[in-house]
Amino acid sequence: MKKSRNSLIAGIIGWTSAVVMFFPIFWMVLTSFKSEIDAVVPSILFEPTLQSYVDVNSRANYFHYALNSLVESVGSTVLALIIGLPAAYACAFYPGKRTKDLLLWMLSTKMMPAVGVLVPMYLLFRDAGLLDTRIGLVILFTLSNLPIVIWMLYSFFKDVPTPILEAGRMDGARFWTQMRYILIPISLPGIASTALLSIILCWNEAFWSLNLSASQSGPLTAFIASFSSPEGLFWAKLSAASTLAVAPILIMGWITQRQLVRGLTFGAVK
Repeated sequence: MKKSRNSLIAGIIGWTSAVVMFFPIFWMVLTSFKSEIDAVVPSILFEPTLQSYVDVNSRANYFHYALNSLVESVGSTVLALIIGLPAAYACAFYPGKRTKDLLLWMLSTKMMPAVGVLVPMYLLFRDAGLLDTRIGLVILFTLSNLPIVIWMLYSFFKDVPTPILEAGRMDGARFWTQMRYILIPISLPGIASTALLSIILCWNEAFWSLNLSASQSGPLTAFIASFSSPEGLFWAKLSAASTLAVAPILIMGWITQRQLVRGLTFGAVK
């Protein structure tokens, strides 16, 4: 009896939290189907229209920004995994006296306010010819998410039994053979969840995108920002642009939620 009551309370808390977190997305989608006049009124009763989506697509090339987001998110994630896998392997299986300090220092760089290094980064990008280029944002997103990628991979690798790798070494397996035939297959759920998280972080990144890109390499965050103007905010058009921008990542998250949860809980149960 007590167990069922606790389950009921936990269910109510869970559903309440889910509704509260999902409500802003629901309201944004609802507003995108309103006219500009209806959008300023907080009501769920209105005459639906697709005019905001028509206006958004006539004003800006959505697919150009979506392609930039896809290339920059996937490109930076692949580059971060190429760098992060060997780094996490070394930290997990060949730790030194300062390995933990090194990992904490890498993670601390993620906590630093990005605006603090905006001017030097802008000057570096300008001198290197990387302003408003896809390769520039790929490099920047890679550097930005690399600490989290290494930390997640390190935690997954630490759960791999060391005797398995030692047995491989005794059979003559070198570093790349261990990675290819032992470590990556065993840690695949964790690597997949790390890649998914990195793609989501890159897709949602706005600060560097708005300051270092423009029409050529701007991702969907720049696409949303282009609908704010000195004349004021047009809520219906802004909501339509935001819905179009977050729809791909929401669909991807919904499809891969099982893989994402499995990867994030990988190693939690011994």
